[in-house]
Amino acid sequence: MSEQYLIVNTKILPDFYEKVVAARDLVEQHKVKGVSEAVQRVGISRSTYYKYKDSIFSFSENARGRKAVLSMILTHQQGVLSEVLNELAAQHTSVLTINQSIPIHDHASVSLSLDISDLDCSIDEVLRSLKEKKGVTNVRLIDLE
Repeated sequence: MSEQYLIVNTKILPDFYEKVVAARDLVEQHKVKGVSEAVQRVGISRSTYYKYKDSIFSFSENARGRKAVLSMILTHQQGVLSEVLNELAAQHTSVLTINQSIPIHDHASVSLSLDISDLDCSIDEVLRSLKEKKGVTNVRLIDLE
């Protein structure tokens, strides 16, 4: 099943959506010691934060140089990462950074930041094409600018 993304005016949404984004920003910018302090500061529960933190993103008005961050789990087989990178190149993305963990139980965690300003399809289509690659066991969109 494909994921759907919408741009919605926050005026029609419950305020906790914006608070989740604010809490995540506090944590990512190291302005608080941890999630507990962040959620307390913005006024939401930890469960609300964890339920929505990977699904709500703020829209960047200066999205000229659009960027995306993906998290993937790849099997530890020769050529799997190369196939992922070739697919991303075919989709007209530029890889900005790659972080890969040491394989554990024949799987490695890979985080990619991408420049998607020249993307010729939707980010959903990119995710779908990556999920279909042999050796890719999980793909998630972490952030989008």
